Amino acid sequence: MKKARRPIILADGDKSRLETLLRSKTEQAQIVQRARIPLLRSEGMALSDIADKVGLNINSVSLCLAKYKEGGVENALFDAPGRGRNPEITDDEKAWILSIACQRPYNLGVPAELWTQARLTSYLNEAAEKNGYTRLSTISKSSVQKILEEAEIKPHKIRYYCEERDPDFESKMHDVLVVYKQIEMQFDDQGNILPFDDVKINTISYDEKPGIQAIANTSPDRMPIVTNGYRQRDYEYKRLGTLSLLAGIDLLTGEAIPLISETHKSSDFISFLSLLDAKYPEGEIIRLILDNHSAHVSKETKEFLATKPGRFIFVFTPKHGSWLNMIESFFSKMTRQMLKDICVLSKDEMEERIYQYFDEINQDPVVFRWKYKMKDFSPGENLENDVKAS
Repeated sequence: MKKARRPIILADGDKSRLETLLRSKTEQAQIVQRARIPLLRSEGMALSDIADKVGLNINSVSLCLAKYKEGGVENALFDAPGRGRNPEITDDEKAWILSIACQRPYNLGVPAELWTQARLTSYLNEAAEKNGYTRLSTISKSSVQKILEEAEIKPHKIRYYCEERDPDFESKMHDVLVVYKQIEMQFDDQGNILPFDDVKINTISYDEKPGIQAIANTSPDRMPIVTNGYRQRDYEYKRLGTLSLLAGIDLLTGEAIPLISETHKSSDFISFLSLLDAKYPEGEIIRLILDNHSAHVSKETKEFLATKPGRFIFVFTPKHGSWLNMIESFFSKMTRQMLKDICVLSKDEMEERIYQYFDEINQDPVVFRWKYKMKDFSPGENLENDVKAS
């Protein structure tokens, strides 16, 4: 190793400052690189050897030492304001990148529906020069990712929403909430049902759950044992067909009322109405909260209702407003408790087990209470007055 003809002498405190920078794990690599140059020169190392050691050319090493002699450590390590390279990516370039990311790939000649980071980077590289952003023709995927993250843009994802397509959404929701308010007012403080002043109204939250799969194992399950606490099941299975569940919940008593069918057509819905008609005493009103499914408003259903004048009242939830129907919560609970991972030997067994589930639920029925939007449905409206008026 060559010895320097004129090694520099570091000022008081400079050596410890430079050594601290060398040990830093958070300082910029360029600063650490420059900090080594005065230290090595103070040890008598030649300029060419320092250049090899720090990975710079000899001119950069000479410049760093000259700046140290002129203004000390800070002058040697840091560029003066306004010096150095321009930012790699300008605000205009970032804006162009984001504008591309926010467009549908197909509209830009890319067959994919969504941008992946690799596909977006490739498009930017190809389109940069002709759009006047030549430097972006070599932009890396990691740089694109950083720009997207800073702007909180995720062009590789879709988040679904539901457009309000029912022009009568508010009025239909209001009608449903009035019913729930009526139910709430029908209980005393102890939760007992108050007597009706006039004709008793039985309110049923109703819906269908079609397409319940009856699935059979191809090999028997292996039950848990001491050395293996998991129940084991063969991946292979066979489909036995589907069943449709038509069900309602009496909102006063909590009783769940099922009807299982192969389909959920108008004839099946009429069968459920007949089941309710036979269940509740003659002279009482049966009010159903239900969606606007074609079977609920079909010609056959209307003809059946015409034979039972004054017996049934339908309160329809708005389109895309199934969350307003209490039985949806019941179906969700049923799926978690009973239908998840179920395997049967036949569709008849599936039907039997569903009815068995309802029998079990009805041994200790839970009265569902609707809370959402009940206290403050909409400014200027008084639900209790609406209830009394109805």
